[in-house]
Amino acid sequence: MQACVITAPGQAALQDAPRPEPGPGQVLLQLEGCGVCASSLPVWEGRPWFQYPLQPGGPGHEGWGRIAALGEGVAGLAVGQRVAALTYKAHAEYDLADAGSVVPLPAALDGRPVPGEPLGCAVNIFRRSEIRAGQTVAIVGIGFLGALLTQLAVHAGARVIALSRRADSLEVARRFGAAECIALDDHQRVIDQVKALTHERFCERVIECTGLEWPLQLASELCAIRGRLVIAGFHQDGMRQVNVQLWNWRGLDVINAHERDPQAYIDGIREAVALMEAGVLDPAPLYTHVLPMDRLGEALELTRTRPAGFMKALVTA
Repeated sequence: MQACVITAPGQAALQDAPRPEPGPGQVLLQLEGCGVCASSLPVWEGRPWFQYPLQPGGPGHEGWGRIAALGEGVAGLAVGQRVAALTYKAHAEYDLADAGSVVPLPAALDGRPVPGEPLGCAVNIFRRSEIRAGQTVAIVGIGFLGALLTQLAVHAGARVIALSRRADSLEVARRFGAAECIALDDHQRVIDQVKALTHERFCERVIECTGLEWPLQLASELCAIRGRLVIAGFHQDGMRQVNVQLWNWRGLDVINAHERDPQAYIDGIREAVALMEAGVLDPAPLYTHVLPMDRLGEALELTRTRPAGFMKALVTA
C-alpha cells in the first residue's frame, strides 16, 4: 500500500509500506480519507519529544472507509461495509482497527466524508456542556469544532453568542444560527458587549475552543454566576494562568471536556452519525480544503496557518 510519512519536521512524503493484516478482533479498513487534526501540529512543527520518521500513516486518527477484511472472531461487521473508525495510522490506503472502534455508516451518508473522531468530540463536548433551551451560550473560537457546537447548541434551543477573531468564521456561525457574532479583539470591549447583550447576567454556558490562553481567560469572565465553563480547546503549548478568584466568586463549574476513554470517543461518533443522518448536524460546509493523500504536508500547513476561509482539511486516499 501507499502511506504518507512525516519524515522530518515540516516534511511529508508518500511512500510504499506493507499492507497490514487483521489479527483476532481486528478489521482491515480500505480508507477513503482522513481528517487533518490540529493536534498533529506539534509533530509537524518538530517539537523535541518526537522521533522521525513517524510510522507510515501516523498520526492520522480521523479516518473513514470500507472494511476490506475481518480478523478472527469479529462478528456483526461485514466486508464492504462503510464505516468510520478510531485508528491512528489513517493517512494511508489501509489501516487496522479494533472491531469495537468501528462505527457503521448508514446508506444516507453514502458518498459523504465522515471523519468520525472530531465529530464525536463535538458531540461529547456538547453533552458535557449540559446546554438547555433558553440558555445563553458563548462559544469562544469558531473553527471546525466551534461551528459544530454552534449547530448543536442552536438545535437545543439555546441563544448562541459566537466569538472569533476572523470575520469569515463569524459568518459561518451566523449561517449556523448564532444570534450574535462578536470579533475577538479587545478584552474589555468584548466583555462589555456580552454584558450588554445579556442584561449584565453574562452566559450560563461558555465553551472555549481555541486552545489559547487569552481566550481562556476571557471565557471565564463571560460566565454567569453559577455558570459552566467548558474547556474544549486543546492546550498543548505550555502552562496557563486562570483567575481562580473569579471562578470562586461566581461559583463556576469548570469542565475539562477532553475524553481519554476510547469507548467515549466511539459513543460520540455513533451519536454524531445519528445526528448527521437526522439532518441535525451538517459538517459538509466546513470541509473547506480536500486534498489527495500525497499533499498531506500542504494540508498540515493549511491547518497550521489557517488562511482566510479555512475550517477543516481532509486528505483522500
